[in-house]
Amino acid sequence: MLARALSGTVFGLDGVRVEVEADIADGLPGFHIVGLGDRALQEARERVKIAINNSGFQFPGRKVTINLAPAQLPKEGSGFDLAMAAAIVNAGEDRDLPGDAAWLGELALDGSVRAIRGTLAIVAHLDRLGARRFYVPTANVAEARIATAAPVLGIGHLRQLKAHWEAGEPLDASVVSEAALPTPPPSVDLGEVAGQPHAKRALEVAAAGAHHLLLVGPPGAGKTLLARALPGILPPLNRREAVEVTSIASCVGMLPAGAGLLELPPFRAPHHTISPAALVGGGGAAPRPGEVTRAHRGVLFMDEITEFRRDALESLRQPLEEGRLAVARSRGHAVLPARFILVAAANPCPCGFAGDPRRICECTPLERQRYRARLSGPIRDRIDLQVLVPRQPAGELLRANLSAETSAAVRERVVGARRRQQERRPHGPLNGALTGPQLRRDAPLDAAGQTLLETAAERLQLSGRAVHRVLRVARTIADLETSTSVEQAHVAEALQYRESG
Repeated sequence: MLARALSGTVFGLDGVRVEVEADIADGLPGFHIVGLGDRALQEARERVKIAINNSGFQFPGRKVTINLAPAQLPKEGSGFDLAMAAAIVNAGEDRDLPGDAAWLGELALDGSVRAIRGTLAIVAHLDRLGARRFYVPTANVAEARIATAAPVLGIGHLRQLKAHWEAGEPLDASVVSEAALPTPPPSVDLGEVAGQPHAKRALEVAAAGAHHLLLVGPPGAGKTLLARALPGILPPLNRREAVEVTSIASCVGMLPAGAGLLELPPFRAPHHTISPAALVGGGGAAPRPGEVTRAHRGVLFMDEITEFRRDALESLRQPLEEGRLAVARSRGHAVLPARFILVAAANPCPCGFAGDPRRICECTPLERQRYRARLSGPIRDRIDLQVLVPRQPAGELLRANLSAETSAAVRERVVGARRRQQERRPHGPLNGALTGPQLRRDAPLDAAGQTLLETAAERLQLSGRAVHRVLRVARTIADLETSTSVEQAHVAEALQYRESG
């Protein structure tokens, strides 16, 4: 007796179709799983057997073999438990399962169905391949419905399937998880940051055009506070971006049970001891998303960036330039998205007080040079905005500044600038990712602006990439000023951010 159940898994961030075949034959009682499964899949034998027996079904006392096809694809995780249970029960009763129904879920020993990772990506892939009904854990219903218009049936326990198959009781297609939805993390309001008008302006430009930002200043100047204020001035994600972010969160296990579409940009702040594999992805035999992918469409904050490992920093070259990265491992190759805004913070020297008018720097010129060299030239060249954040006087910190702009006011200008970019390029990209030909079309310079940029490029010895980045920033400043063309004043302000670092 043979039965088949459609299921799926995640490879990188992509869903993959997997067919679960259950065969019950004469022979010594046993339970075998084949198909290149990992340790979690081999342990599924005990979970599935006990869950079936504890749910009112009878596990066959014969030789049971499960095959996961395609056999050459490495499979991991516990998301096949429900499909295996459904296939075994139906094979034991010599009954066929619908070929267009997909089964996803992990089983507890009492027969309850637990949430799994990557439901959104798997359901989206199977929906494209023709699946027309999805049986998923109750906690995964909300995210599954994002990916398909087909019926999504939430299953909380195997007993529900027993009643459905034997007594004809319908499964409720409108079941909604009662788990708490995620609350947005608190962000710093710009109105709470004392002083620092130049850094606040750079933060606004970075948010409007999705430009990378480097904040350099002594300890306690407010660099971390400014970085944590950036999510508060970013506009909400559009539908396509929200689906991408939610799918990534689901695949890496960051999406809380019962959560639906995530509409706020993510914010990630890895510790400086992070490894290159954890930062950009990789690890193990199969490609895994790293912090840059988890920050996709959001902010990646690297505090004390000069303390990060050199190989970890150098691995950022491709994602900073292209917004994605290719990861190759022994079990496969994956292209992972990484279109984020980098906000880096650093001290000007090892002691942190170089250039401070009120504290004497104790570092030698050689020590300062070596410290600065920890952030290589190619990485600095990929950062659009480089801003000095000076220490604020105590009187400035203690004085109530009632005229300071709030994040809400700045966000309105950012949203307006993003709207003008979308009108020029409905399908993207934003100014921070414009290519050379796109810049020539979208950022035409007047004669004065071109002369200024050429002179500055010679005096500052800017690379070709740096010239393009200055022009991108100038285009964003013009959008913030509601100007259709890039003028000399916009180029001059953009150049200030190159000189400051």
